[in-house]
Amino acid sequence: MESWPPGGSGPAEAGRRLRGLRGADLAASASLLSGAGAEAGCSAPAVAAVLPAGGSGERMGVPTPKQFCPILERPLISYTLQALERVSWIKDIVVAVTGENMEAMKCIIQRYQHKGISLVESGVTRHRSIFNGLKALAEDQPNCRLSKPEVVIIHDAVRPFVEEDVLLKVVTAAKEHGAAGAIRPLVSTVISPSVDGCLDHSLERARHRASEMPQAFLFDVIYEAYQQCSDYDLEFGTECLHLALKYCHIKAKLIEGSPDLWKVTYKRDLYAAESIIKERISQQICVVMDTKEDEEHVGHRLEEMLKNELNHVKVTSGRDIQQIILEQCYNFVCVNVMTSDFEETQKLLNMLEESNLSILYPVVVISVQFLDYESVPFGQKMENLMQIREFAKEVKKRNILLYGLLVYYPQDEQKLQESLRQGATIIAALIKERNSGLIGQLLVA
Repeated sequence: MESWPPGGSGPAEAGRRLRGLRGADLAASASLLSGAGAEAGCSAPAVAAVLPAGGSGERMGVPTPKQFCPILERPLISYTLQALERVSWIKDIVVAVTGENMEAMKCIIQRYQHKGISLVESGVTRHRSIFNGLKALAEDQPNCRLSKPEVVIIHDAVRPFVEEDVLLKVVTAAKEHGAAGAIRPLVSTVISPSVDGCLDHSLERARHRASEMPQAFLFDVIYEAYQQCSDYDLEFGTECLHLALKYCHIKAKLIEGSPDLWKVTYKRDLYAAESIIKERISQQICVVMDTKEDEEHVGHRLEEMLKNELNHVKVTSGRDIQQIILEQCYNFVCVNVMTSDFEETQKLLNMLEESNLSILYPVVVISVQFLDYESVPFGQKMENLMQIREFAKEVKKRNILLYGLLVYYPQDEQKLQESLRQGATIIAALIKERNSGLIGQLLVA
């Protein structure tokens, strides 16, 4: 079993803040997790997670197992690991992968700086993979490096959008009932065919639910269930809650889950997941400019136009870039007003590279230049601006997408307003789409 130590800081740790509970919510979750025992001074239960990741992804229709398929050039399983890592009370995460994918998984952990991850070899079926993961947490196994948790979460490697509140609910319920799992309403009616391919009977949809992940168990309950499990169940079974019921007589508490719990199964799901991730990392834009004195300057007017055009997005001024980077902002508009080169943009790029912010998600930087025919000759301006191509090639290696935007700066107020509006529209599109095919291009508003 391979292990990576917990703790430390880095993009994976910082990325926890993107969609996790924060501040008082985290304190409240720790209190809820410990239950009534918190008031008596008892500590919260030790919690670990097991991710079976040995599937071949046959339904995906691609040669790469779906858990390793890239989304924004990053493997899907890395997003799921990040979702679990951001939960401070999950102590250990055990991932079960095939022997042939073990080195690839180690590279993912190292490249994206995941912490507290242990690897075990998966079995030939889902249940056997989960059993191997549980064995890694059981203290009765030789060479066990991990401590046995009180509660264990079982989750799918291809469900990257699980939130802390759902994890908290299933863990709290598992502590009380022995087992718990997320459920969702059925979308389609379930029918049972006869042996000759005709309808035998159908289930009443309102009375049944779809079993989802995550699920949580008292460790001793689910480990005993797997130890008693028949070869048939290990080979053909798929439902962990059923094993707890069948072998330990534990009736799981069912928790209504959110729509975000869906599983990436087909190729089209990869595009849907990418769209969701792009949407999430496009909710904040930082505007950096080389002038702060004149609030009526065209740079500030572009900022106001962005706020008006993108009323659902937080647009902030970059007066403290380091703090904004720490807050996980992945979109920057660098307005070069006083200079005709990329001096301000270069400063920003240097800060982003030093921060390692772009390890987890692609960072968009849009370098804005204003074209005023009266101040700088057009030919000279364009010659300077073409440097962006070389900058873009270099920073793309570090997952920073650099675009250029040239905004026409006419003296006529009405035409200026239209130029700014077009500029804001282009900026919004670049941030939303994150089109790597346009990096290094000089777009004109």
